[in-house]
Amino acid sequence: MDVKILIIQTAFIGDVILATPLVEALNKKYPGSNIDFLLRKGNEGLLEQHPKISNILIWDKKKNKLRNLFNLIRKVRSEKYDMVYNLHRFASSGLITLFSSARVKAGFDKNPFSFSYSKTIRHIIGDSHHEADRNLELVDMSLENTGLKPKLYPCQDHFEKTAVYKSKPYIVVAPASVWFTKRMPEDKWIQLFEKFSGNYMIYMIGGKEDKEEYEKMILKSGFGSVVNLAGKLSFLESAALMKDAAMNFVNDSAPLHIASSVNAPVTAFFCSTIPDFGFGPLSDKSVVQQVSGLKCKPCGLHGKRECPEKHFRCGNEMDINNLTV
Repeated sequence: MDVKILIIQTAFIGDVILATPLVEALNKKYPGSNIDFLLRKGNEGLLEQHPKISNILIWDKKKNKLRNLFNLIRKVRSEKYDMVYNLHRFASSGLITLFSSARVKAGFDKNPFSFSYSKTIRHIIGDSHHEADRNLELVDMSLENTGLKPKLYPCQDHFEKTAVYKSKPYIVVAPASVWFTKRMPEDKWIQLFEKFSGNYMIYMIGGKEDKEEYEKMILKSGFGSVVNLAGKLSFLESAALMKDAAMNFVNDSAPLHIASSVNAPVTAFFCSTIPDFGFGPLSDKSVVQQVSGLKCKPCGLHGKRECPEKHFRCGNEMDINNLTV
């Protein structure tokens, strides 16, 4: 069946990655169809050279946000999509879906414009369903039944760019996060460096905004085997590096999902949040590390700028000693 399909996910990096099983599912269900993807500016590099996506539509939310939104609405309507799958749960994407003229409009009940959808799925955080599974429900599939996990497609160029870092056994660490309570504390990361630096090179990945902080962390640790790659790798280059690592150590943040997208081994530190929200690792070799028995955990769906209880036990009591690769 040759159909024209649009997937909308204009949230953050991890959300786009967790939408990729839907790309795989729709490609499988409607072979030969054109699948386009609409995302926010800055995330387009995730889907670079994706073999199952025809076109990427970009919404610049930082500059002329409303004007760009209305331009997108006109663009989407003119494309005459047969199906629109909206994974974003907020009004802006609901408007795009509403005016799309698609005969099939599917999405989650939390979107204010879900009344206009032809298919609506309940979105329940905390029911132990993974977000990737919630997305796949829109096409009556599941991770368990199909094996359609998140998938990015780093190409030969990405692997060649990162080959220089792979001459010795290595691990990858991603200490950064926008939210304080999602970040394992600096001293815990330095303990991790100490534990593994004798046997592995340690590569730190992140955005260019993390570079200075990482440098300070390396100086404080004093370990020469730790290399700061913040801002030096694209999303897909990071994926290529993570794929061949002995282990990737990450917070509950985007690098966790990048690891899942290439089935890389991953240990995920959940400080203030919990995997039961539906954003845990999906790699075959994955470990969740968290502090149990805290009445204050989780303290919210997303991270916070500071610990509401002022003690941050969910981070400060994280056990580093039992970590393995």
